[in-house]
Amino acid sequence: MNSSSRPLRARIHLEAIRQNYRLAKELAPSARALAVIKANAYGHGAVAVARTLADEADGFAVACVEEALELRESGIRGPILLLEGVFSPEEIALVDRAGLAMVVHGREQLAWVLSARPARPLDCWIKVDTGMHRVGFAPSDVAEVQSALAACPHLGELSAMTHFARADEPEHPYTRLQLATFARALEGQAIPRSLANSAGILAWPESHGDWTRPGIMLYGVSPLIGAASPAVTLRPAMTLESAIISIRDLAAGEPVGYGGRFVCDRPTRVGVAAIGYADGYPRHARDGTPIAVKGRLTRLIGRVSMDMITLDLTGMADARVGDPVELWGGMVSATDVALASDTIAYQLFTGLSRRVPLIHEDA
Repeated sequence: MNSSSRPLRARIHLEAIRQNYRLAKELAPSARALAVIKANAYGHGAVAVARTLADEADGFAVACVEEALELRESGIRGPILLLEGVFSPEEIALVDRAGLAMVVHGREQLAWVLSARPARPLDCWIKVDTGMHRVGFAPSDVAEVQSALAACPHLGELSAMTHFARADEPEHPYTRLQLATFARALEGQAIPRSLANSAGILAWPESHGDWTRPGIMLYGVSPLIGAASPAVTLRPAMTLESAIISIRDLAAGEPVGYGGRFVCDRPTRVGVAAIGYADGYPRHARDGTPIAVKGRLTRLIGRVSMDMITLDLTGMADARVGDPVELWGGMVSATDVALASDTIAYQLFTGLSRRVPLIHEDA
């Protein structure tokens, strides 16, 4: 869906994504960087983002082969890594034809790679479980896996990676434990290494390795919530906008919205904006969640409905139907909205529904 009769859109600032990628490179100058654009580039439009970065990104990372093929079909020729690898041996033929690299995180995938008969060498990344405990080989098994792949006649480039569980908590010792575990697992193996996600890039210079994997930072959000962030400037890449569609004045004591959660404690001017949880705005956003109207900060009042929200226009005598509303972007932090909704900015971005047109702007 490319357009909407409702005054609702997500403006995607492609130059901001470019600048955020360059910052990731500056922070880890000795490493190459895979731009992580899985989940439709965290809701920002994978093809548009990939084309924006095509001339400078060292490569891209996606979750699955379907996401990779969409990029190939749109003309993206650079390296693409499948972060979850393949889900069946049949998919290796697609990996082969499209020239993709893939993570190998378990015995089944390893067997599929070893028994494959590709037309070209397969680039593989061994996933090491250093403490995240989702997927990956135990550190004690890595040498055996590396030997098996190294002996495989159709192996291309072999790399190794891990994923941090608590890198967004710079004071927590768990990341140092993972770093040490990874180093022991690969002792004596001279292969490229990748550890740093966005939090690693920002807070753990010792994790930068040979490849970094900037994800949420590409879209202008620091993962270091509540932590002392480095002195870096990330530019928000998405502005979610709607408009005022109704205004009314209510007396003190009047309830607003479903369940009467908000009750006016004074004469209150109430505005309604055309966005709701069916568009991806978080239903659990609390009263007081920041919103901007015509460049001025105000707050959400009342429960979020499927298609509408109510906001406080008290003191904004000049507010009119049609005035622009920013839900998050340059003035309203997506992180602040997420914190007020008991979620994270990742979910806000990836949760936008197909009713929200993406407008890509390269300026």
